[in-house]
Amino acid sequence: MKLSRIISNQNGISRQRANALIATGHVKVNGRICREPRHEVSQFCTVAIDEETIRTACPAHYLMLNKPAGYLSATVDDAHPTAVELIDMNLRTALHIAGRLDRASTGLLILTNDGNWSRRLTEPRIKKPKVYKVTTESPISAEAHQRFKDGIWFEYEQLRTSPAHIEELSECQARVTIYEGRYHQVKRMFRAVGNRITSLHRESMGSIQLDPELMPGQYRTLTAAEVDSV
Repeated sequence: MKLSRIISNQNGISRQRANALIATGHVKVNGRICREPRHEVSQFCTVAIDEETIRTACPAHYLMLNKPAGYLSATVDDAHPTAVELIDMNLRTALHIAGRLDRASTGLLILTNDGNWSRRLTEPRIKKPKVYKVTTESPISAEAHQRFKDGIWFEYEQLRTSPAHIEELSECQARVTIYEGRYHQVKRMFRAVGNRITSLHRESMGSIQLDPELMPGQYRTLTAAEVDSV
């Protein structure tokens, strides 16, 4: 929200008066004078007029969850348990999921109330690597390696995926790195080469790796370094 609008939302302050207060240095954002009425102020900023706080910063939450199978990557669902239900009640407010996993898939799930931060983590054009350990129904073919490297054509989106990498671990198991995170992307890519995934486990997003100490269903707050990496 623009700073001038926040100020003018106070009782008895017009938009013109708000602009004047800002321009003459009476307004601080996070303790620093801001003289730009059109400055965008996030929910995580404190705003004060002449040292009187008129809006307190909302605390930002960044959580890592080891998602178990059977949970939806959703906040509410009438039919199935959701990942957010695994989070303490007092932290759930306004949380959203950055990079969903389908109900059968497991592993790293990031939950936050910071929309700008989560977009930087998941936006396809930013191309942060996402690593999955997969098990397939049939042996992984040489064709799959090359097709993933070349990119797979997705008819529905009318696009070709960015080059992806397969690190073969065994005949039917691999570590797959993609750089987009489109809807069911890894499963669709294997389907395009005539194979099917029987299990999918996300190990990392960007430089954030699933904490090996977290058991399925457990979560922890991201470290400052993990948050800053995005």
